[in-house]
Amino acid sequence: MTADPNGHLTAQTTGDPTARANGHPADGPWWRGRAELGLCAGLLVLGALVIVDALRIPDNLSQRGPVGPEAVPLLVGGALAVVAVLLAVDVLRGGKGQAEGGEDIDLDAPADWRTVLMVAAAFLANVVLIEPLGFPISMAIMFWGSVYALGSRNLARDPLVAAGLSLITWFLFDQLLGVPLPGGPLMEVL
Repeated sequence: MTADPNGHLTAQTTGDPTARANGHPADGPWWRGRAELGLCAGLLVLGALVIVDALRIPDNLSQRGPVGPEAVPLLVGGALAVVAVLLAVDVLRGGKGQAEGGEDIDLDAPADWRTVLMVAAAFLANVVLIEPLGFPISMAIMFWGSVYALGSRNLARDPLVAAGLSLITWFLFDQLLGVPLPGGPLMEVL
């Protein structure tokens, strides 16, 4: 930055003037340093998918009043699209997200793939076991496997908490909300 005779700050430019004239700075393409545009594109696609799915809701479901079941998904999809456009405009004008100051992470440390794979295995075990064992048992295995992968090694408490959470979740969905979830052999005993 340099100051002109009136005291206004101006940016110094360096590099090849023909590259700047063609819209490409000398240090790389225009999108360098604008990774947020990928997030904008993802939000826009997600908003479009939500809107398209909302418009495909059958009419017989929406005849319960003036506001049908497609109202909220249309609102959410539209909001996602508006946020994507506003964020893209901000990024193209030079806006950047601020790094979180309170985070205590080492960005140079490698990813802990062992933990990622263990959590993924817990989720896949839930997918495979939900039909033969039922929701409460498969979710208890997933909850316990996840906390074990994330570092908890209390072998007395963790399985009990996982079993309690899975039973409460099954009861809330199956009994109170009326969303049928497979109970499995455990429900025959209870």
